[in-house]
Amino acid sequence: MIDAQDITGLVLAGGRGSRMGGADKGLQNFNGVPLALHTLLRLQPQVGEVLVNANRNLAAYESFGVPVWPDALTDYAGPLAGFLTGLEQCETPWLVTVPCDTPLFPGDLVARLAEAAKRDDADIAMASAPEQDGQLRTQPVFCLLRRELLESLVKFTHGGGRKIDAWTAQHRTVVVPFDRPTDDPRAFYNANTLGELRDLERR
Repeated sequence: MIDAQDITGLVLAGGRGSRMGGADKGLQNFNGVPLALHTLLRLQPQVGEVLVNANRNLAAYESFGVPVWPDALTDYAGPLAGFLTGLEQCETPWLVTVPCDTPLFPGDLVARLAEAAKRDDADIAMASAPEQDGQLRTQPVFCLLRRELLESLVKFTHGGGRKIDAWTAQHRTVVVPFDRPTDDPRAFYNANTLGELRDLERR
């Protein structure tokens, strides 16, 4: 097994929040706690270290008590910019990424990604989960990555690449289904609007 201490967790909170009217999504409350802090507290027991990727309101994120790093790429380049920042700052052999807007993600997320990566000798393990139509779909922002992929990601992003799937397709990637009978079907629901966030609170 890959030891949890060999994995750094990265909370992705660097987006524009355009579908939330420009609000900083990670600082919106979920059951009375900022989304990004809720995510951090859910991720922390699963990994050795935790970082936050944010691009504004840095003092608010720093108050969570973990290192906060803005994108190395400019102009809100999307989740891969966060991946890049995380790999640059990661001091462990592995990095796992989790978005701040999916507060119910599994408590065994990292263990299952790590088990699959070890079993298949993969460079990347990516979650997949059933959506409302019952079809399994990849959840590319829930990714376990080898730190050695930094050079590849620098090259891809500096060449203009922005799509996670296009980059992960270049490497040995295992897709890990979260569709066991005991898995929460809401685990990967994300809140893009304040209305969706309130709906998640009521579930």
